[in-house]
Amino acid sequence: MPLGLGRRKKASPLVENEEAEPIRAGLNISGVDRLDGGVSVGEGATQEGLPPPPTNMRPRLIFHTQLAHGSPTGRIEGFSNVRELYAKIGEAFGIPPTEVMFCTLNTHKVDMDKLLGGQIGLEDFIFAHTKGQRKEVEVFKGEDALGLTITDNGAGYAFIKRIREGSVIHQIQVINVGDMIESINGQILIGCRHYEVAKMLKELPKGKTFVLKLVEPLKAFDMISQRSGSKSGSVQLGTGRGTLRLRSKGPATVEELPSAFEEKAIEKVDDLLESYMGIRDSELAATMVELGKDKMNPDEFAEALDETLGDFAFPDEFVFDVWGAIGDAKVGRV
Repeated sequence: MPLGLGRRKKASPLVENEEAEPIRAGLNISGVDRLDGGVSVGEGATQEGLPPPPTNMRPRLIFHTQLAHGSPTGRIEGFSNVRELYAKIGEAFGIPPTEVMFCTLNTHKVDMDKLLGGQIGLEDFIFAHTKGQRKEVEVFKGEDALGLTITDNGAGYAFIKRIREGSVIHQIQVINVGDMIESINGQILIGCRHYEVAKMLKELPKGKTFVLKLVEPLKAFDMISQRSGSKSGSVQLGTGRGTLRLRSKGPATVEELPSAFEEKAIEKVDDLLESYMGIRDSELAATMVELGKDKMNPDEFAEALDETLGDFAFPDEFVFDVWGAIGDAKVGRV
């Protein structure tokens, strides 16, 4: 089938999820209840006709977590996706799960290079960033591009992952990396995906003023916001024996660490997502690499994207560039 013909099939939603970390059993944490249970299979997790594996056959992984602005250390387990992870964090610290904005790995700071999507290193530590101060900002769109890169947490919150130096937004000191975008001109964005928010921002008319309502993450005293965010680069997904991969549909699975080819390809595809769509999403990039690495030509790759990710409505030019990036990573091109 020629590329671009008969495309745009219904897709399964994809999430950029957050991370947690396994810890040895038997550790007593004062003031934080122990949460027992294996890595569970959520609703609709198994293929039709296949029963979930017996509870005693599922891996039992325990993770350490803290609130990024400061808290005792909690232990969580028994989650398969990001919403279940946030629910476990909420139980551990006695807060509503909706208070969790996003999580970082092995640092309490708002470091977007430590923001992981869908994969949890089996020897990592999760810090949960919760809602802090709300703010309303008027922005004059003096240029076509605002200089924002958007991501989301897989649970209904889109937030700022990067601010380009010298851009319209960079000149507004109260807007920072990590801020959740709650509304644009009064339109509530809770539940929107990152690409939807990026599209709305792009379509705002040049030469007009618009209003952003933002929520910044609650910060500890030693946390300094990044204005522009880190430069794109290779991020190691996990440091131990493997990773726990969270899925929007299906059970969590323990997988090997990404290969050198996969890491390079994911980085290239994530850069293309930012260039074309104004978003960064390592889990989306990883899914695209997984779909494309065994395909023989770009038409097969386009069909696979439509079947799995059709809701994104990727333009053909972008699909060709992603196909080329995966091919370059295979042969070791920079």
